[in-house]
Amino acid sequence: MIASLISLTLLTHVVSFCAVQRKAAPNSIVFETKADLEALAKELNPTIGFYDPLGLADQNFWGKTEEETIGFLRHAEIKHGRVAMAAFSGYCVQSNGFHWPWPMTMDGQSFDIAGSPPEQWDAIPLNAKLQIVAFVGFLEFYSELAGTHYMKGGTPGKYPSFSDTGFDKVMPVDLYDPAKLFSGMSAEKSKRGLAVEINNGRAAMLGIFAFMSASKVDGSVPALSFIKPYAGDYMQPFEGNFDLF
Repeated sequence: MIASLISLTLLTHVVSFCAVQRKAAPNSIVFETKADLEALAKELNPTIGFYDPLGLADQNFWGKTEEETIGFLRHAEIKHGRVAMAAFSGYCVQSNGFHWPWPMTMDGQSFDIAGSPPEQWDAIPLNAKLQIVAFVGFLEFYSELAGTHYMKGGTPGKYPSFSDTGFDKVMPVDLYDPAKLFSGMSAEKSKRGLAVEINNGRAAMLGIFAFMSASKVDGSVPALSFIKPYAGDYMQPFEGNFDLF
């Protein structure tokens, strides 16, 4: 069900380029430029290279500088890629009947809900949906306030540690590397991992949209003819609970 919610957040335009990830010292300020985007684009996909048909890298969003705008675009792509990877994996897992073994609600309702992933989302209680939205909202709120902002020289895609603000007393583990398994990773291996993450994120964005398209328009994705049709509305995540309009 969580993956179904996450997939609903992917309807925002995502820029299909990225820049070199510099390994910066703590609290250092690093801005990326269009030249950085062009350099890594060739590394990530030599065939396509730098692809920005809308010219977003040359824009100045909200009156900000080009570097600040690129920071926003970089962060948006990385974040949407991560959400898409979670959504794609969740869709595959839920479609095959896997679910948490414990009760979903206090009254004992099981996670074992029949139907496709979007139908499973529609079937869970409203309060459960609101809890998911509230938790994701908190994570987003925290990431915008803590650490160096990605539009002010911070590292795009880096989620601030809870220990930076003392919030680790409430949330003892971080979203990234909670078991501290990669703290000794070399700069070269980290750079390669980031490149792989971006490419996988792009593929996942296409993949989850393919699942959604196949479930709504029969034959729209011939290779996914096995996807179960969905009669609901992806644009109404609270359909059947309440209407805003």
